[in-house]
Amino acid sequence: MGPLKGMKVVEIAGLGPGPFCAMLLADMGADVIRVERSAKFGVVNPKFDYLNRGKRSIVVDLKKPEGVETVLKLVEKADILLEGFRPGVMERLGLGPDDCLARNPKIAYGRMTGFGQTGPMAKAAGHDINYIAMSGALHMIGRAGEKPVPPVNLVGDFGGGALFLAFGLLAAVIEARTSGKGQVVDATMIDGAALLSTMMYGMKAQGLWRDERGVNLLDTGAHFYETYETRDGKWVSIGSIEPQFYAELLRLADLDVEVFGNQMDIGRWPEMKQKLAEVFKAKTRDEWCAIMENTDVCFAPVLSMDEAARHPHNVARGTFFEQGGHVQPAPAPRFSRTVPATPAAPPLPGQHTDEVLADWGISADDAAKLKVAGAVA
Repeated sequence: MGPLKGMKVVEIAGLGPGPFCAMLLADMGADVIRVERSAKFGVVNPKFDYLNRGKRSIVVDLKKPEGVETVLKLVEKADILLEGFRPGVMERLGLGPDDCLARNPKIAYGRMTGFGQTGPMAKAAGHDINYIAMSGALHMIGRAGEKPVPPVNLVGDFGGGALFLAFGLLAAVIEARTSGKGQVVDATMIDGAALLSTMMYGMKAQGLWRDERGVNLLDTGAHFYETYETRDGKWVSIGSIEPQFYAELLRLADLDVEVFGNQMDIGRWPEMKQKLAEVFKAKTRDEWCAIMENTDVCFAPVLSMDEAARHPHNVARGTFFEQGGHVQPAPAPRFSRTVPATPAAPPLPGQHTDEVLADWGISADDAAKLKVAGAVA
């Protein structure tokens, strides 16, 4: 089920954005085979490694020629291969782009790195925080006079990395159907995080965005685009940018037009923010929800992970689902006809080795030989 039903994906096991990209494809119905290098697992219990949901797992020893050949046989039948190693690692294993395209000229070969396959820092180690720092995105995030605040690893790993890799891979698959030729998709978290900032660069070019943090329209500089603490120590969010929405904020919060009437008086934003903070501190979060939720103020409570799963709107849409007594986000986006199935639970490493080898055309005799050689487990 799902719009990608019939698509075959080989994921060389890695961390973070690579698995998330492969999860997105699996959520949409692709047959994703995760190639693990060991049946052992580290800190994360496979049962709760939700980035691997909906996939099938095989264990292959990539240090053995028979193991490499096994992956190449899978590549022959795949639409996509994706990996997240440093540049040169896959080539040394004998699974680089040239090796795979020789076996399958139409394959989309996805590479996920922080710094890219080329450039002075291509082989340097790093993490999300470093990549978004170099992209310029991290500099924008934080309050006036304070240090930059890493938005966990959403902007680099998942937004700038995995989503762009998935987009690029599907674009390459579509193009290959016309040209008959595969290609390498070089997705980097720096490139993606920078691209996410495109609107801000346009605003900066017009003089509508300053390099200084926390003084701009969307970075908590404006009093009408901010979070505010409520009387019970919880928080609400306001995004009343357009004049008609700002007018609703003034009306429902009973704000003094003499004080708050000139919305775009940037010089008075700090003063208005302080006064608005006092207004929101006078009521509880639930009281503000009763006043502003489902209105045109552009209001929402700031919910914890547990609270988000219980919110009536999210419940009605099925934004989260429960599996094994635990909650996780549901696949997105939604489709009117090719509706994706509920993802299967994350597999144990090597759980599907026999099943995958058989399904992807490797005979029982050859599979037995691979096991004797220690190439698969």
